[in-house]
Amino acid sequence: MKISSKKIRKLNAEWHRDLGYFFSALILIYCVSGIALNHVDDWNADFILNKKEIKIDKKYERNEISDKEITSLSKLVGQDKYKVFDFPTPDQVKIYYDNSSLHVYLGEQRAVYEDIQKRPVFYQVNVLHRNSLKGWKWASDIFAFFLIAITITGMFVVRGKYGITGRGKWFIAAGFLPPIIALIIQALL
Repeated sequence: MKISSKKIRKLNAEWHRDLGYFFSALILIYCVSGIALNHVDDWNADFILNKKEIKIDKKYERNEISDKEITSLSKLVGQDKYKVFDFPTPDQVKIYYDNSSLHVYLGEQRAVYEDIQKRPVFYQVNVLHRNSLKGWKWASDIFAFFLIAITITGMFVVRGKYGITGRGKWFIAAGFLPPIIALIIQALL
């Protein structure tokens, strides 16, 4: 049974269309997350950090810090229960809570309360992009395989002067230029 080239072209276009539709949500997730992760030095895409300066009634000496004092300081920021505390520097005690901490500057009558919250949407899409979700690595590999399939089938959807044998080949070649230029610049630095 011989399959005509017209039938192959039609099948190719259908696969390209259907795979594109099916993976469109993942493509958008990876694109948004990719942009966020590209700018990890500019902002924290996963978490929102809120800092609040707190005035303390008195100065403390390190030897005055006890469970009772830690509990009293915790109440200033609305925390009833702390996990642990330590002394990151000789003049500071740090109290840890669920998703927050209080840095008490012993000799300055001040503290800084830091509250960390997951950034909505970005946290979740970054978990997928970084493969931080157990078992997601295989889904990510399958997705990558189908992105290759979408790309290859897309190269053969259009025919003639706008297709791969016409100007399409020049666009494909031009698409290799940015990574090649980046690698050359990297090698020169």
